[in-house]
Amino acid sequence: MSDLFQFADELGPEKVIGIHEPKLGLRAILVIDNTAAGPALGGCRMAQDVSLEECARLARAMTLKNAAAGLPHGGAKSVIFADPAMPAVKKESLLRAFAHAIRDVREYIAGPDMGLNERCLAWIFDEIGRAAGLPVELGGIPLDEVGATGFGLAIAAEVAQEFCDVKIAGARVAVQGFGAVGKHAARFLAARGAILVAAADSAGAIANPKGLDVDALIAFTKQGRKVGEFSGGQRIERDAIVGVDCDIWIPAARPDVVTMANVDSIRARLILQGANIPVTRDAEQRLHERGVLSIPDFIANAGGVICAAIEYHGGNRTQAFQSIEERIRTNTRAVLDAMRERNDSPRQAAIDLARERVTRAMSYRRF
Repeated sequence: MSDLFQFADELGPEKVIGIHEPKLGLRAILVIDNTAAGPALGGCRMAQDVSLEECARLARAMTLKNAAAGLPHGGAKSVIFADPAMPAVKKESLLRAFAHAIRDVREYIAGPDMGLNERCLAWIFDEIGRAAGLPVELGGIPLDEVGATGFGLAIAAEVAQEFCDVKIAGARVAVQGFGAVGKHAARFLAARGAILVAAADSAGAIANPKGLDVDALIAFTKQGRKVGEFSGGQRIERDAIVGVDCDIWIPAARPDVVTMANVDSIRARLILQGANIPVTRDAEQRLHERGVLSIPDFIANAGGVICAAIEYHGGNRTQAFQSIEERIRTNTRAVLDAMRERNDSPRQAAIDLARERVTRAMSYRRF
């Protein structure tokens, strides 16, 4: 029982729910961290190597992200222990069973995350009528197609360049995780004059110091091809992406990809955290000590959840992008101004901002 409470503090989590359906092979965890600001909005992740600890940390990241973004939602995260590449029929059956299991947990709204797309969220919505990140035909804003999170990263970079010696125009960019977040971040930054010099996916990586053709690489990966097979550069080891010579480095893959074991190999001067919890706390402090500006995940990558919230409340794509720009620009500046004024790390400044908003929301609640 003690394991369930090792992550608990004054903010949460409020509930930890384990789900097991032996006939279908369904094993899942739902962590509802905090609902003071409203029903918890957080992605549903499908992977084979998730854990309770990871789910709890991701749920807390969503609490901070939604609070920092000023959304009327608390934070949560669900994880399903399964291979996301399973046949569609089996995947649908598993997700419908998961939705059925959480049908009465009305304080949780599922959103897209690793391993799930709009079609998957449509299955959940069909079962319980609660989901965000839906197909256009169901009133959704296709997050992966429009690149909401990647757009937010570009906005964060626009603000961050005023606080470091990196300018987007001409900046060399490396992206770890050239998927729904990473490819759009590269696209939006390239439109602002940056140069993509390296990219990686789960299978490998490619680099070209003269620059990769972003549009061509995106089109190539849309065909189901791997980044390392692209002919526009030199193939390198997947994990070598961490040490690529660049100005802006974007981790947009899994949690904890930067640790004390590899943090000193990073050569970038600006990091935009596209994934959730991609850098361990001690590694993040080390980056700060080295003078590398790292924009925390729940500030920089909030574009996706802002878009999901706008969709859930009946908004459209234009409203979503306007809100993403306004909120991320304002919050990034607030965090970096506080960092400079207090001589603190970006992470601590961001946590202080978000926690203050969550605590204020909690003060209005009876429980």
